[in-house]
Amino acid sequence: MTSPSTTTSPSAVDPAAAPHRRGSLGPVGLVLSGGVSVQFGAALAVNLMPRAGALGVVTLRLLAAAVVLLLVCRPRLRGHSRTDWGTVIVFGITLGAMNGLFYQAVDRIPLGPAVTLEVLGPLALSVLASRRAVNLVWAGLALTGVFLLGGGGFDGLDPVGVAFALGAGALWAAYIVFSARTGRRFPQADGLALAMAVGALLMLPLGIAESGAKLTDPTTIALGSAVAIMSSVLPYTLELLALRRLPASTFAIMMSLEPALAATAGFLILGQSLSAWQAAAIALVIGASMGAVRTQVGRGKAPVPEA
Repeated sequence: MTSPSTTTSPSAVDPAAAPHRRGSLGPVGLVLSGGVSVQFGAALAVNLMPRAGALGVVTLRLLAAAVVLLLVCRPRLRGHSRTDWGTVIVFGITLGAMNGLFYQAVDRIPLGPAVTLEVLGPLALSVLASRRAVNLVWAGLALTGVFLLGGGGFDGLDPVGVAFALGAGALWAAYIVFSARTGRRFPQADGLALAMAVGALLMLPLGIAESGAKLTDPTTIALGSAVAIMSSVLPYTLELLALRRLPASTFAIMMSLEPALAATAGFLILGQSLSAWQAAAIALVIGASMGAVRTQVGRGKAPVPEA
């Protein structure tokens, strides 16, 4: 997933300069921190939807995130190839569409099941991108946990919401691939800032059409900005840095932790309780993710490029 230029460049994440053992664990901490941030941000967004609508919340989130990242990163617009621009534009379209579909899903079905369905996309990627047979075992174990977390089926859910969540999952897999490619082509988080601007422009007409003047309410703007920081700026930046050190297969399996984080956020913020069966399923998913990480750390060599 990395090359000599990315692991030794000044733009690499700080743990890259640490000893091997610390450097191997650094990306894991980045992914976990990003997951906690994005799921608690999603729970906050669910409470914001009655004020601004699903597409309105997505628009506020992407716009605020784009403004923050552009101001902080100040990305250079010159000196990039057509391939660089093509990569960042596709990444931006993927970001916008993924968020739009996911928020349409959580507007119709609970947060936990929505993330459970969405994570099937990264799980599928982990199987396709992996070059080690043991990762198939971890992916299968994680998939079992995801299925159990859904109570063995999703028959009682709104089918439209389920379709939106599955679509968001497919785009999540594409996000992993294009985030890694963008991170290699642009220094620091410059590519992410540009991609976020593309995603914001993509969603802006849809948000205005659905919410209109509601998007100008000061309280709504403040809450939308908080969602942007928690669900976009922090997690996407951390994940972009992590993908410079982790292969797509390991990163994708770690995304299996998202349903557990979503269930925790739903319990603490939205008052959604967990059954003993669901807690056992979460433990199974976490075990699969830990196994995938231990497998990668134990390899003792640089990660391979994504398929």
